[in-house]
Amino acid sequence: MANNLPSEFDVIVIGTGLPESVIAAACSRSGQRVLHVDSRSYYGGNWASFSFSGLLSWLKEHQESSVAVNESPTWQEQILENEEAIALSKKDRTIQHVEVFCYASQDLHEDVEEAGALQKNHAPLTSVNPTEAADSVFLPKEDESLSTVSCEIPAEQPPSSNPESAPEVNDVEAVEEKENDGNDKTCVQATSEKETGENVPTAENTAEQPKKNRITYSQIVKEGRRFNIDLVSKLLYSRGLLIELLIKSNVSRYAEFKNVTRILAFRDGRVEQVPCSRADVFNSKQLTMVEKRMLMKFLTFCMDYEEHPDEYKAYEEMTFSEYLKTQKLTPNLQYFVLHSIAMTSEATSTTIDGLKATKNFLRCLGRYGNTPFLFPLYGQGELPQCFCRMCAVFGGIYCLHHSVQCLVVDKDSGKCKAIIDQFGQRIISKHFIVEDSYFSEKTCSNVQYRQISRAVLITDRSVLKADSDQQISILTVPASKPGTFAVRVIELCSSTMTCMKGTYLVHLTCTSSKTAREDLEPVVQELFTPYTETEIENDEGKKPRLLWALYFNMRDSSDISRNSYNDLSSNIYICSGPDCGLGNDNAVKQAEALFQQICPNEDFCPPPPNPEDIVLDGDSLQPEPSESSSILQTNSETPKESPYLGNPEEPSE
Repeated sequence: MANNLPSEFDVIVIGTGLPESVIAAACSRSGQRVLHVDSRSYYGGNWASFSFSGLLSWLKEHQESSVAVNESPTWQEQILENEEAIALSKKDRTIQHVEVFCYASQDLHEDVEEAGALQKNHAPLTSVNPTEAADSVFLPKEDESLSTVSCEIPAEQPPSSNPESAPEVNDVEAVEEKENDGNDKTCVQATSEKETGENVPTAENTAEQPKKNRITYSQIVKEGRRFNIDLVSKLLYSRGLLIELLIKSNVSRYAEFKNVTRILAFRDGRVEQVPCSRADVFNSKQLTMVEKRMLMKFLTFCMDYEEHPDEYKAYEEMTFSEYLKTQKLTPNLQYFVLHSIAMTSEATSTTIDGLKATKNFLRCLGRYGNTPFLFPLYGQGELPQCFCRMCAVFGGIYCLHHSVQCLVVDKDSGKCKAIIDQFGQRIISKHFIVEDSYFSEKTCSNVQYRQISRAVLITDRSVLKADSDQQISILTVPASKPGTFAVRVIELCSSTMTCMKGTYLVHLTCTSSKTAREDLEPVVQELFTPYTETEIENDEGKKPRLLWALYFNMRDSSDISRNSYNDLSSNIYICSGPDCGLGNDNAVKQAEALFQQICPNEDFCPPPPNPEDIVLDGDSLQPEPSESSSILQTNSETPKESPYLGNPEEPSE
């Protein structure tokens, strides 16, 4: 396989995380010859999404002492006298303190298999994306026209991070479409009505509800292909840098999104919904009329706070929490603004930090819905793959499960000149982009890393009951004591294509102070109760039941000075892994900054040319439209009125 690779490229990218994938796409789009390699067998690195079985395989890999690689024992012999090697790591040390707990009934038999699963020797579980319909949202082109809620099944199944699961998707879709008489739109609407009816308890079925909702581990295994579990939990601000980049580059055609429907708050031991838009505020029953006026006045000020420096200049040195107390806001409003709108630290965020965060939240309202956030269908792991597609379209070459043994540095020039891969092949390049986790302990001996505490839960119902069971919610739980950090909770329903029907996928994230379990288990115990076989009648008011839980710590390599790394050449560029922030701005800023160093004066991810504008020499063949782009072409007949390209909602007045 290695012998078929060209021996020279302009840019070699090692790692397929989000920033690396964006840089690779941008370089390829600008005409650079790009080789994109990853020792892992899946796209995304620590940005990846996994099926349930894929996640178990990933866990097993990280519990082993090292990752198996086909290392050439003689690569050192290829280093010449005027060269030196920077050896790359053979282990992934970014994940620590992994703990898994199963609370659902473990009546798993050896003959229970996932529907349509491939034979695998690493685990009895595999995964596929669900093919049920979802209320999907496509990002618009640069005219910012909004794709509103749609009832159409996506035209193609997005690829899973686990490549082995991909071949079975179409078979499952074909079976389900046959069962639904092939009428996608009618079928989806009927399904939605049916689901709504099933989730509204009546007098006759209330007593039977707990029994009907009982989920066993066997069911999770059998339906495991419907899970897409992210290693990193984030949302997209509707006017954030990543959304703007997706629209500008037209990469948005490779993905679909759903609006986050609710912003929640946890106060005095209970979960409640936070009003966001003006309409929500005045319709809220949680706030008094006086509080509504106070809140609207303060939020109006935050939208253009820079124009009123006299209102905040005297408070710049204090925390945002202290500043809110000076604004004649009730404790109720202070809590909502601090933890659910600004979402900043109570102890460390300054007044300016809080005002900026509040303004950013408010300016994102109304573009695609009543909250500022979008979530990609099939998980965050779809985003790196979208940019990988763009890179491949413009000639980038990808090699997964292909490790790099070392970087070769020329002693005379001090520049990196080549890599040597696992087969001993030397590949020359001008620029080398390397994800932080690939550097050895020797290279990173002076680096001080932070850690992120993560938990992934499968539960049987939402933390806050609503008329619809298809809610996507974000909740911030404040720090309980000094020295700890606020915990961000994102709850996903089955229509996000990340979990099976009847369950919710819940992500918890915070900056680490201890192990992930020690940091997050108190919040899990506050919000959920472990699943038990004891049948409790009339348990509608009880907490959601916890079926399965995973805890782990992930390295946060963001915002680390390049000078902290030892002996790196100037043409070796470092990409960090995921940070602890809610959005993706850090990854986009990093990618653009590195791209400008490699390709100065080039446009960063410009829109691709229209197929009709491409003139091919020598023949009249026209490029065939991709399956993904056909989605946009299908809806181009009525660009302004179509469900995918409707006008954006205006902020609520």
